[in-house]
Amino acid sequence: MKNLAILALSSAFLISCTDDDPAPTPTPTDDSIAGLAQQNPDLATLVAVADFAGNDGDLIELLSSPGTLTVFAPTNAAFDALAVELTGSAGAKATDLLKPENKPLLRDVLGYHVLGSEVTASAIPFGMPITASQNAIFKIEAQPPRIIDGRNRTAAITATDIDASNGVIHVVDRVILPADKNLVQIAQSDPQFSILVEAVLAADLAATLSAPGPLTVFAPTNAAFAALLGELGVTKDQLLADKPLLTKVLAYHVVPARVFKAQVAIGAPVATVQTGTFTIGADLGVTDARGRKAAITATDIQSTNGVIHVVDKVLLPAP
Repeated sequence: MKNLAILALSSAFLISCTDDDPAPTPTPTDDSIAGLAQQNPDLATLVAVADFAGNDGDLIELLSSPGTLTVFAPTNAAFDALAVELTGSAGAKATDLLKPENKPLLRDVLGYHVLGSEVTASAIPFGMPITASQNAIFKIEAQPPRIIDGRNRTAAITATDIDASNGVIHVVDRVILPADKNLVQIAQSDPQFSILVEAVLAADLAATLSAPGPLTVFAPTNAAFAALLGELGVTKDQLLADKPLLTKVLAYHVVPARVFKAQVAIGAPVATVQTGTFTIGADLGVTDARGRKAAITATDIQSTNGVIHVVDKVLLPAP
C-alpha cells in the first residue's frame, strides 16, 4: 500500500519564517476544519498555535480553504503536556511555546499532523507507514486506536471522523513529533545495542547507517552477540577485529528499504544489502541462510532514515 503523501500542504508548511509579527487571522467558514476547531473549546490551543506559527495567516487559511485534508488535532491538554516535555518545567503551558524562536518548530509540528488527502477512520492503513510533511513518517495502530510517532511516542486517537467541508478531523490526546534520531543514534541511545554499536563502528558502517536511506535494520541485542561469540568460539575483541567478517555479517542485517512489520512478505526471501536473503515466518521467526532461527522481539522502532526490528540472535549469511 502506498504511503499517504502530503500534497497541497508541502508548500504552505515548509515556507521559511521571515516575519515574526502576528498577522490578522482570517475568518474561516463555520464548517471548515479551522471553523470547527474554533467552535470546539478543547481545540482552542490548536487554533492559537496555527495562528502564531502562520505567515500572514497562511495556516489558518489553508485549514479554511476548499480541499481534502486530514487533521490529527491535539487537545489543549496535549499542547500543555508538550510544553512540559520541551521545556522541562512541570508548570509549563502551551502559551510558553509561543515564542519567535519556536515558530519554525511549531510549523513543522503542525505539518506533521496534516495529510493532504481525506482519510476516514475506516480507511486508515493500520500498521503501515504514513507520510506527512517533509517526508516525516508515523504509523497508526488499531487496537486501541493510537498513533506511534517518529520518536516512538504514543498518542491515543480519542475521536474520529469529525466531518468538515474540506476534510476530516481526528482528535488525539498528545502532540506527535517527527523523528529526530537516525538509526545509529537510536542504537546508541539504547543500552541493549551497545555491542551492535561497537560492531558498526569497528566495521566503519556508521556513516552508511546514518545516511538518508531509507533502511531497515534487524538489530541484534547484546545477548544475541554474546550467544554468537560462544557459537563461533571467539572473543568479542576477536570478532570486532575481523573487519571483513564483521562487515559481511552486519550488512546481512540491513534491508535497503523501509519495511514495517505490516509490510513484511511472510515466507518470501528478504533481500539484504549484503546480497544474501533470509525469510520471516508468520510467527515473526527469522530463518537465516544457514537455517538458523531467530525471533523478532520488537518491531517498527522509527528513525529519521528507517526502521529497526529487534532480533534475539545474530543472523549469519551463507558461508
